[in-house]
Amino acid sequence: MAATTDRATALKEFEETKAGVKGLVDSGITSIPAIFHHPNLHLTPAATHLSIPTVDFSLPRPVAVDLIRAASRDWGFFQLVNHGIPLATIDATISAVRSFHELPTAVRSQHYTRTHVGGVSYSSNHDLFRSPSASWKDTLHVAFSPVPPELDRIPEACRAEIVAWKQSVREVAREVMGMMCEGLGVGPGRLEEMTCLEGNGVAGHYYPPCPEPDRTLGIVDHTDPGVLTVLIQDQIGGLQVKKIEGDECFWVDVEPVPGALVFNVGDLLQIISNDKYVSVQHRVLANSGEKGRVSIAVFFTPGKRGDSDIYGPLPELMSDENPARYRNLKMPELLEAFYNKAIGSKTILEMFKLP
Repeated sequence: MAATTDRATALKEFEETKAGVKGLVDSGITSIPAIFHHPNLHLTPAATHLSIPTVDFSLPRPVAVDLIRAASRDWGFFQLVNHGIPLATIDATISAVRSFHELPTAVRSQHYTRTHVGGVSYSSNHDLFRSPSASWKDTLHVAFSPVPPELDRIPEACRAEIVAWKQSVREVAREVMGMMCEGLGVGPGRLEEMTCLEGNGVAGHYYPPCPEPDRTLGIVDHTDPGVLTVLIQDQIGGLQVKKIEGDECFWVDVEPVPGALVFNVGDLLQIISNDKYVSVQHRVLANSGEKGRVSIAVFFTPGKRGDSDIYGPLPELMSDENPARYRNLKMPELLEAFYNKAIGSKTILEMFKLP
């Protein structure tokens, strides 16, 4: 009981600083607080014989569709190159998010909140008070739907870049979703008709240097709950994807590729595709370098979330030989399942799987 009380007190004290993990690093700590310790953390070297698929978007469409289908089926992840967004735009977006996270604590802490005030929040670990161990990461999150954010709530250091980035990614995501649909054998606009492009939010993650990277993680093993995630990362690295081959399990580095967009399948897309595409576990190692790591994710989910808006396996994929593997669901059910638990304890697919 005492340990539980001590942890609750430590969490409260950390939260009240409103400085996040970056504040701990700025204070000059040489060891990490106990709330960040991950017991029984065994980090094995990443597999060197495996690599995440890369898709060249400039290839003929049928070829790109085949590559995206295979990557979504076998990995749930792929890197997209030659997608048309200039490298300078990507670098400027990463730089702007870094600028916010590296503002003086007195300035940065003014934005610190766990509630989405005007669609914007900045905090450390959205599951801080639910998870058994905190992760070495701070996040600025901007929700662009179902209600647009109050623009003046987005920190000025990265406001213009985040707004522009969301729009740039949306256009590429539309094309990729269309190709994913073709890979399933349905019309290219099928996911967009289901409003899967309308619900979106941007998360600007910052992973400060960690003095004890073997004792914690940047983010624990998890899957994303929505339809599709599009991520850019700086050149520091740390993102890993779980790959199962036979009876063996490997962690595979997502090597930073300048200008690449990292796409991954979410739980809802695995449900919609009736397991033709897979949502796989991924994690981020604690940053062992001397410079903070930045990654920016755009999450796409259905925009329609009313009582009459139902999502489940596409009927046109069903047959006697391929019956539905999941029940239909409503978005509030899925989001509640994700946000009411620690991020590493998600069993969303199991919750909606049919017997």
